[in-house]
Amino acid sequence: MYLRVADTLRKRIASGEFQEGDRLPSVPSLAADLGISRSTAAEALKVLISEGLAVARSGSGTYVRLPREPQRLIRAWHRATPYGSPFRQDMERQDREAGWTYKSQTIQAPPEIRDRLGLDESGGDVEDAVRTDYVFSADGEPVMLSTSWEPLEVTRGTPIVLPEDGMLAGRGVAERMLSIGMPIDDWVEEVGARLGTAEECERLQHPPGSIMVTIQRTYYAGETQVETADIVVPADRFALVYSGKMRRVSNR
Repeated sequence: MYLRVADTLRKRIASGEFQEGDRLPSVPSLAADLGISRSTAAEALKVLISEGLAVARSGSGTYVRLPREPQRLIRAWHRATPYGSPFRQDMERQDREAGWTYKSQTIQAPPEIRDRLGLDESGGDVEDAVRTDYVFSADGEPVMLSTSWEPLEVTRGTPIVLPEDGMLAGRGVAERMLSIGMPIDDWVEEVGARLGTAEECERLQHPPGSIMVTIQRTYYAGETQVETADIVVPADRFALVYSGKMRRVSNR
């Protein structure tokens, strides 16, 4: 029965009766209108959520979320300009408005991050990194999460010690590091895919268990790791596009 109810709702979405962002009938409403149990109504809504046609918002209800063509997320070193926010550049190229929220804190880097940043073994409770947690949005919709770590031995005492404070706030890692004489000349990214955690799915307004693309990125200035980040994007929302110029090789 719940599959029949889900099919009915699916057809109402396909016909345009329910548009993107519309609130679907609540469990009590479905149960009363269709003469079914509340558990059957709840299971029907869960089907739509699992298919990506709806998203549940705690304390608010279940809303239509239509499939879209994946947006391109450029992962390129050579851009039109090395300055400014790469994310904002990507969104502007696609006529979308970029935005983000963040929270920064100084902290002692955990073992895995210490290895990625080339930090010595920790001693005592010394804070040696700045961690910044981001939620990036496009046209007001959350589309990407990022946790960035920068070593304080590189930025301590400089105007860029906090990524989102000062004159270069929000300008991107490359421009900020260049301002303190640490030009980034290399980068490494490891790309994977996994089920999103409950927290990630909630923050990205995706159904529980959605597939996420993960990017583990590290920036280098010479032999020094100046930033490492864990990036999470919904697999159904973005296509990663990689490009980079190759060095010209003489045939002589």
